[in-house]
Amino acid sequence: MPQNNFASRKSKIAGIGMYVPPNVFTNLDLTKYMDTSDEWIQERTGIQERRYAHRTNETTTTMAVEAATIAIQRAGITPQEIDFIVFATLSPDYYFPGCGVLLQRAMKMKEIGALDVRNQCSGFVYALSVADQFIKTGMYKNILVVGSEKHSFGLDFTTRGRNISVIFGDGAGAVVLQSTEEDNQGILSTHLHSDGESAEILAMYNPGTHANHWMETPVADFNEGEMGDMFMSHAMIDHAQNFPNMDGPAVFKKAIVKFPEVIMEALQTNGLATADINMLIPHQANLRIAQFVQQKLQLRDDQVYNNIQHYGNTTAASVPIALCEAWEKGLIRDGDLVCLAAFGSGFTWASALLRW
Repeated sequence: MPQNNFASRKSKIAGIGMYVPPNVFTNLDLTKYMDTSDEWIQERTGIQERRYAHRTNETTTTMAVEAATIAIQRAGITPQEIDFIVFATLSPDYYFPGCGVLLQRAMKMKEIGALDVRNQCSGFVYALSVADQFIKTGMYKNILVVGSEKHSFGLDFTTRGRNISVIFGDGAGAVVLQSTEEDNQGILSTHLHSDGESAEILAMYNPGTHANHWMETPVADFNEGEMGDMFMSHAMIDHAQNFPNMDGPAVFKKAIVKFPEVIMEALQTNGLATADINMLIPHQANLRIAQFVQQKLQLRDDQVYNNIQHYGNTTAASVPIALCEAWEKGLIRDGDLVCLAAFGSGFTWASALLRW
């Protein structure tokens, strides 16, 4: 592969697309399944409604295909010209293989590489950073970067699970990354971080190879006849360990510290200030988090784009969906300084600063 002009080569978003399922599920709809209210949900999250994929006919991959098709068309290329895929999701179609190869198959692409990224809410920004490195070195020419999630199939739609279930929605976003040597265009820098000290306060414990950690009986105490029940026991189901677990207040406290930090890291690396930002696209985790970050950084309303009100938290898909929607509305123009930032399970957090 050619490696010339490495110093001057940057990555640019050549095409962008999004897809959200047509099925709108409002806060009022949720009251049919759990003890909650529109006021309760909006006060804590800012969410009014979310989209849910069709139970059987839509998957994480099929939604990704919809978003990717638009991104590829807008980039002015064909699926056969994509030479690498980076697919971010926490809700894959299968435990394995990952969705990257399923997307390659569905779009009838060449036998290209497909990489799956498991960084949850930070997944798309992590994926973008990985793709950026491949473009800058000249290894690949057209990289498809995807964030797609189908949360609705794995949520606890009871009062027991309402603190989590009211937050999440389904959808997909995608971009095509290409190289550019223009000084006033492309990704300026990306910044990735993690801290696994409190990993379990936002996690889905099962399926997992350490499942017995959550059981009362050690593996060594099982006889051969009992081993079949080891990884999904009635005790696990009774304690809702087959659903996501979250300590909301603890996540909030960490997010409002790391979000501003990673945004400022991107700006300071490039000798810029918050006043230079034309558009901040934060991961749509919670409207209250985004509002806190906006206030702390003293950003105007027109400098921040939020759409969690209509789509909920789509984790790895939220940044590309919001970015695409803001661009489609004409809120992002050529030459604008755009900052992407995310914080999520792991914990992981990340930012990307780019000139549109």
